[in-house]
Amino acid sequence: MVTVATSPAITPVRTTTSFRPAQAPRLVSVDVLRGLVMVIMALDHTRDFLTSVWTAPEDLAHTNGALFFTRFITHYCAPVFAFLAGTGAFLSTRRGKSLQQVSWFFVSRGLWLVLLELTVVDFAWGFVPWAHAGVIWGLGWSMVAMAVIVWLPLRWIAVLGLGMIAGHNLLDRINPASFGSFDWLWMLLHTPGSIPITAHFSFSARYVLIPWVGVMAAGFAFGSLLLRPDHRKWILTIGISATALFFVLRGINLYGNGIAGLPFGYPRSAGPWSVQPTLSLTVISFFNTLKYPPSLDYLLMTLGPSLIVLGLLDGVKATRGLGRVLMVFGRVPLFYYVLHIYVIHVIAIVASLAFHQPIWHGTIIADHAQRPLGYGHGLPFIYAMWILAVAILYLPCRWFMELRSRHRDWTWLSYL
Repeated sequence: MVTVATSPAITPVRTTTSFRPAQAPRLVSVDVLRGLVMVIMALDHTRDFLTSVWTAPEDLAHTNGALFFTRFITHYCAPVFAFLAGTGAFLSTRRGKSLQQVSWFFVSRGLWLVLLELTVVDFAWGFVPWAHAGVIWGLGWSMVAMAVIVWLPLRWIAVLGLGMIAGHNLLDRINPASFGSFDWLWMLLHTPGSIPITAHFSFSARYVLIPWVGVMAAGFAFGSLLLRPDHRKWILTIGISATALFFVLRGINLYGNGIAGLPFGYPRSAGPWSVQPTLSLTVISFFNTLKYPPSLDYLLMTLGPSLIVLGLLDGVKATRGLGRVLMVFGRVPLFYYVLHIYVIHVIAIVASLAFHQPIWHGTIIADHAQRPLGYGHGLPFIYAMWILAVAILYLPCRWFMELRSRHRDWTWLSYL
């Protein structure tokens, strides 16, 4: 499936300007996994726009199994995005790109993503000007950081990434207020919050850099394992080990699910799990891990099973059927991401008109904003609109994938 190194060592040999030029074709399994989580991501955003439920799915006092699962399954999206962004960057070094080229691509694409977040993406959520540090913001600044990190030896990159993932919850009790007038900096780095810009305008920081930079760095180092003859065994071993470690850490309730998100208003998914009045709620409490910022438990819970799936997908051809659809989405991730928000938002408006409901653009702009009376739909309708949105997205994404394939010399297309 891939061209592999003849040596069992996982650390590639460097020259002064690049990695050793061993060619490796694009891995279909990576594209299919990325496409799968992108399809799942659209479910969460469809729920954001169309739900009639005013409370968060993580709120144990008001949730149920179906509602929580609809939210839980989408937790896999952002970690896989960030991790595979690093993996893809490493694999590009095996297709002839020098270290300088990879570093430049990281910084230029990262800044481009930040610009897109603050303009095209943020506008899509509410069709109003708005400033929000969402997933594209987090990926963008993580890439800027990776532009420097890639110059380190590969083992150091692995240690840095894993260390940031495993140890960042030690920073949870640091309050942004302890930095005085620089509290905004800690909100951008580790503890989500609202940063006042003017008397009437605030910047919402949700996807902080620690530990998302670490997730991308770990993914970069992980890419070297895909060049080994026994890479499938390594992928499955790491995935199973991470999943098992999640159950151990979550079970003992001592470390791994932080409280840094509390100032941002997420006490419903912070701290230890506990036994609830029903088995369903107890299971929900156990899997209700902190996403803002992503706790160690959250990352083990999502990346572990995702790597297992990646190992099981090893060797997939994806020439037809569902595999082909997922591969198409996985090869144009940014194009899909930007387009899917607009498609779902328009579907929500059409649904409101069709059912004679008020049109509401609140969505995630204000998590606690009250939906208008009579607005929204139940889960069956949400799932149906999710499938419709994904179906609408397929042909544009396939067209763009084929355009990029025909015009590989158009370097600007790699930024879309």
